Amino acid sequence: MSIEATIPALAINSERLWQSLMDLAAIGAYDDDATGLVGINRQSLTDEDGEGRRLVIGWMEEAGLEVTVDQMGNIFGRREGTDPEAAPVMAGSHIDTVATAGAFDGCLGVLGALEVIRSLNDAGLTTRRPIVITAWTEEEGVRFGTDMLGSAVAAGRLTLDYAYNLADEAGLRFGDELERIGFKGERPVRLQAPHAYVEAHIEQGPVLQQEGLAIGVVTGVQAISWQKVTLHGRAAHAGTTPTELRLDAGLAAAQIIVHVRAMVNSGKYGQLRATVGHVRTSPGLPSVVPDLAEITVDLRNPDDALMAQAEHDLAAFLAELPSAQPGLRVETKRMAKTDAIPFNEVVQDTIAGVARGLGHEAMPLMSGAGHDAQEMAAITPTAMIFIRGQYDGISHNPREYSTPEDCAVGITVLAQTILELCA
Repeated sequence: MSIEATIPALAINSERLWQSLMDLAAIGAYDDDATGLVGINRQSLTDEDGEGRRLVIGWMEEAGLEVTVDQMGNIFGRREGTDPEAAPVMAGSHIDTVATAGAFDGCLGVLGALEVIRSLNDAGLTTRRPIVITAWTEEEGVRFGTDMLGSAVAAGRLTLDYAYNLADEAGLRFGDELERIGFKGERPVRLQAPHAYVEAHIEQGPVLQQEGLAIGVVTGVQAISWQKVTLHGRAAHAGTTPTELRLDAGLAAAQIIVHVRAMVNSGKYGQLRATVGHVRTSPGLPSVVPDLAEITVDLRNPDDALMAQAEHDLAAFLAELPSAQPGLRVETKRMAKTDAIPFNEVVQDTIAGVARGLGHEAMPLMSGAGHDAQEMAAITPTAMIFIRGQYDGISHNPREYSTPEDCAVGITVLAQTILELCA
């Protein structure tokens, strides 16, 4: 049956969707002492990531998709349409996680798109345009230091050589690890622009829950800046070295942490958010003044101009740090930088209209987190669907949770949006 002329409502099998989420969540599962819950650690290009990839590919093939893997390990599953020459509609997300993850971040977008395909198969429906679902590589950026890596290379913002030469904390190269787990594919990485791209994702924030709404239409993604700051001091005895003779790298790190919070609290930079999520000192001994401290600074802002001002002022502060401890050396390294990305209004309107047609108010929301969709927005009309999370929308934490009912609502909106865009 073709749906070229009419777009019927597509019934999503919510139990199958939920079971897929739980089955994938079992790969990389661990007991989290901090929460008493089961968390997920399935970082990019680990053995667990390889196992998760093979599971998802198996499901894609069972659903009749033609599966290909590109040079970055990005996975694509294509369902042909009645017009195979037409540019496809793409949907997807990622299955790699942070070290303390829940079951939904990224995975809901990939497995939700897969459920759309399964449900189309169940209904015996064929779209005019082909549909391609994708699982992007290293969206989180926690292992190799650059987020949205797979989609950024596919969309042309970053080069393949840049990605292959990134290394993790153990010095393992991205390209080598990609080959080791068997996902260095042959498909050229530069992507031909699809007709449109839609990504469903758990909100990762409290707004939808506070407003009593299940669905958000994402208007765009705020600017993101990641950098690593390395402070070189001098190791010394903690008991015998006078304070005025110390080059304390740990003290300098603490001053930066306090300063970026003061920048946020000042209000000077609009809706700036700043996080120091990684701190390491050397030699890391209680009786030794640290000779080295390494921190990361994550800045986010929906306003590019205010973000630029914040980055400028932080750089000035870092340049002044040695004046308080002459001899201190400060090094900075850019890890990631993306401008604020507005999403396509036509795709946003399509999502909102679908949601209304299904009886749901869809709230416009700016995303505070980065997503593969922001990379795709550079080459094709793009937007996102946010799905309500529970527990104040906590994410990157084992407490991350969305209900089976909300997942079904969100993926039903995704399904109908894809059908509208495929017509």
